[in-house]
Parts: sequence; C-alpha cells; structure tokens
Amino acid sequence: QVQLVESGGGLVQSGGSLSLSCTVSGRTFNSATMGWVRQAPGKEREFVAGISWRDGSTVVEDFAKGRFTISRDITENTGYLHMNNLDPEDTAVYYCAAGGPMGIFGLNYDYWGQGTQVTVSS
Repeated sequence: QVQLVESGGGLVQSGGSLSLSCTVSGRTFNSATMGWVRQAPGKEREFVAGISWRDGSTVVEDFAKGRFTISRDITENTGYLHMNNLDPEDTAVYYCAAGGPMGIFGLNYDYWGQGTQVTVSS
C-alpha cells in the first residue's frame, strides 16, 4: 500500500512563503503523477498543480501561476509545492495525491495524503 505524508503547512502572513512536502512510503511508487489539491472551508476541493513523476513536466492552475511551483525529487520519493506571495485566499487544507497520467490535470488520483493546513493571515 502506498502512503503519502504531507508536511510543511502552517501559519504565514500575507505575502509570505511556505513549502509543502509529500513523501511517498510503502511499496514501490509506480504512480505516473503527483498533484496538489486544496480545500478551503465551505468550498469544494480545488486542483492546484500536477507533475509527471517520470519527466517532471508540470501543470499549474492559473491562480497559482507565477506564485506556486511544483517539483519532485525521485531519489527522495518526495514531491514539493513551493508557495510564494501567499494571500488569505490561499488558506486551505492542502492534499497531495498520486495517480495515473491524468493526475497531472488533477484527475483520477489513486492515493491521497492526510492533508496539511495552510493559513494565511492578512
């Protein structure tokens, strides 16, 4: 069973930065993609960014472009979401997920982490 464990969330002031990590453990990680999805209070889950585990190609939603960067370290079995210029609107629980090729677009994830809270104060 593959397990995804997020870390790095916390409280930051508006305009600040945070980096989230997602470490994969368990059996050999064969998923094609990893993605980050967030859910703000009272709102539906929202895709943030996805990355191909094989070649590192990425998809980043418009609201995150220029501020958020998704990356991965294959040797560490870890994915990252680096977030800059954070806004209170970015306050949410951030989940990492892994799945097949469509996961780069936020679709059809097989595995989910437990989520990490990101709170941006104004």
